[in-house]
Amino acid sequence: QVQIVESGGGLVQPGGSLRLSCAASGRIFTIYTMHWYRQAPGKQRELVATISNSGSTNYPEFVKGRFTTSRDNAKNTGYLQMNSLKPEDTAVYYCKAVLKRDSTDYAGQYWGRGTQVTVSS
Repeated sequence: QVQIVESGGGLVQPGGSLRLSCAASGRIFTIYTMHWYRQAPGKQRELVATISNSGSTNYPEFVKGRFTTSRDNAKNTGYLQMNSLKPEDTAVYYCKAVLKRDSTDYAGQYWGRGTQVTVSS
């Protein structure tokens, strides 16, 4: 089985920073891409960051320059560094890993349960 667990969320003041972690464990052969999404109450889930296994990254405009994603392939762990946080960044943040469980497996998408980020004074 594969488990994806996010951590690092919490309450932060506007302008502050948080670093989220996404740990993948279990039966993993290779992780291709890791993605961070967020979902605020009453809104659709939206993509905020993507990182490939070679380290290339992609961000939507609304987080560019504020959010940075990275990964440690040896630890099967991804990170999301969030700076200059705004109240509108308040949401549950989810990690998704696209991976293969063994060399003969098809790549599948695995989601974590999310971690709450609240930006408020």
